[in-house]
Amino acid sequence: MLFLILIIFIALGIWFFLQQPQFGKVPAAARLERIRKASNYREGTFHNLSATPVMSEDVSMWKAFVDFLKPGKDRQPDKPLPSVHTNLKTLPTDEPVLVWFGHSSYLLIVAGRKILVDPVFSGHASPVSFFGKNYPGSNIYSVDDMPEIDVLLLTHDHYDHLDYPTINRLRPKVKQVVTSLGVGAHLEGWGYDPGMIQELAWHEDVTVAGVLNFTAWPARHFSGRLFKRGQTLWSSFVLQTPGHAFYLGGDSGYDTHFKEIGDQYGPFDLAILECGQYNDNWRYIHMMPEQTAQAAVDLRAKMLLPVHWGKFTLALHPWYEPIERVTAKAGELKVPLVTPRIGEPLLLSGPPLTAPWWR
Repeated sequence: MLFLILIIFIALGIWFFLQQPQFGKVPAAARLERIRKASNYREGTFHNLSATPVMSEDVSMWKAFVDFLKPGKDRQPDKPLPSVHTNLKTLPTDEPVLVWFGHSSYLLIVAGRKILVDPVFSGHASPVSFFGKNYPGSNIYSVDDMPEIDVLLLTHDHYDHLDYPTINRLRPKVKQVVTSLGVGAHLEGWGYDPGMIQELAWHEDVTVAGVLNFTAWPARHFSGRLFKRGQTLWSSFVLQTPGHAFYLGGDSGYDTHFKEIGDQYGPFDLAILECGQYNDNWRYIHMMPEQTAQAAVDLRAKMLLPVHWGKFTLALHPWYEPIERVTAKAGELKVPLVTPRIGEPLLLSGPPLTAPWWR
């Protein structure tokens, strides 16, 4: 009897924990009906263009977990990162400027509009505060530092891109949201007005704030905040404004979509591509740094900004390895590369920021 009572208490504890708001909501009703009509939704889940196992064919989840627990060299920096605290509310709005906040979070100002992408300011990249902590010096920005946001762009619903504490606190500052199909279920559950949310399936587009045209395109990845994957969509985004074009890559393994997008929309003034948290164990869902440089070539990018590094340790490589490897390959392929420090304004028309500050 005591054992049964213990099991009941454990089950109730797990149930209560999973009811916490950071886990989000599953799409339902009209949103689910729209999802079911998507061209890449089959058998109850979204699919990539190419067959994409989360783990490589020769790797088990147990092996990947054991590998992650093994000690590794330089997986975190040994001193605070040299970040820059910029007054984001006084940045120029008459020319494109970008401020990177580490990992995949950044503020892009273009055509006089402010776009905030995948912001994570809680200090951790997980549903709990004790796992996935940021590096010292990498989390110097908070929601209070953000200006009024014309568009909050959310590429997919993983915790290192869709951060409940940040999104919840940002709500009064956000005018509109653009995101992948299904992600709006989380946002509505967190109090966002459905009328301010634009959810896109792949190849759909929307014009926001008069001059910002977003088109959702494939990425090679997956989604999910609990046990079942693929209930919401993951996307990359093409952003077109009068006179400029940007590729906002989100998370993606390497695939043919980069060249297709480059052929249709290129050249891009700037491609912002993931570069970090990779491993051969999950080589289909995250690019190796050399593939990041090749993707910039495929996209016909005039300039490459590597992101998805410099804030969290979510893989096994040394924390600085992604930027070292992509720098070498970009030089070989003659891809112009920019490497701003966290918080350092990158002016599109200004001199490129290329200092190897991580060394």
